[in-house]
Amino acid sequence: MTSKLDQLRSITTVVADTGDIDAVARLKPVDCTTNPTIVLKALGTPAFADAIKEAVSWGKKQGGDQDAVVAAVADRLAISVGAALAKLVPGRVSTEVDADLSFDTEASIAKAHGIIAAYKERGIERDRILIKLASTWEGIRAAQVLQSEGIDCNLTLLFSKAQAIACAEAKAFLISPFVGRILDWHKKATGQDYTAETDPGVLSVRGIYNYYKANGISTIVMGASFRNAGEIEALAGCDRLTISPALLEELDKDQGTLERKLSPDNITAEPLQSLDEKAFRWMLNEDAMATEKLSEGIRLFAKDLVALRSMVKKELAA
Repeated sequence: MTSKLDQLRSITTVVADTGDIDAVARLKPVDCTTNPTIVLKALGTPAFADAIKEAVSWGKKQGGDQDAVVAAVADRLAISVGAALAKLVPGRVSTEVDADLSFDTEASIAKAHGIIAAYKERGIERDRILIKLASTWEGIRAAQVLQSEGIDCNLTLLFSKAQAIACAEAKAFLISPFVGRILDWHKKATGQDYTAETDPGVLSVRGIYNYYKANGISTIVMGASFRNAGEIEALAGCDRLTISPALLEELDKDQGTLERKLSPDNITAEPLQSLDEKAFRWMLNEDAMATEKLSEGIRLFAKDLVALRSMVKKELAA
């Protein structure tokens, strides 16, 4: 009998949602995703002690404004985490554009170019990297430009069909709908508990998957932000799923049978939709959950970015 993780791997590309080098080496995902929270956590482990020393030493040799140097060192460390992960996985590593640029299209594009150049300096080409952008209107517009330049993007903090439709129109390479955070909101709002089959986050991803497949949209759907293994099992067959090491371990130990829940061969027809900026903003505004979770997610990532830069500032002063 094979584990549920092995069964999942046969129908879904499994991605590790972590910067834990040991876990990635042990669990062997195809891709890895990072964000400011993951990068900050990774840098707190012994595996990146040398990377911190190198980046700080590099930073002390840079001239100019202190805040600019701190930001540059923080960027260098994020690339160090991504580069280490890229050595362990055969596929892609997602690296996030700063959360405080989520409403600035031009600055997001410039930051993405910098990320790609920094990876190239380490011998890692753009076909191994996904640029992560928040699924704001401005982030999606940045993705549209980057995709036209051959830079593939991962649109994150996605909570609604409106965002998914806009990302598809921008020809985004991949979207990351957040399952667990949707569940969190509904549990708080209703006081109810949900099964895997009634989980609002699961139902949201299933709906987006159906819409994409029904309309021949090539953008990859990668469910993310899981609270339990039941959510993952309920999305078995999704294009990709990005999963924390703890839940990967749980699935690896489970010898039960995994039923495929999503398949491009079992789709309900849906009309193709198009959204201009006004329609996008209104449709998002009408979805209280998506509006609140998108804003909250950007704030949380920005908070961890500030924490990372504060850590760098202390290291530079030491």
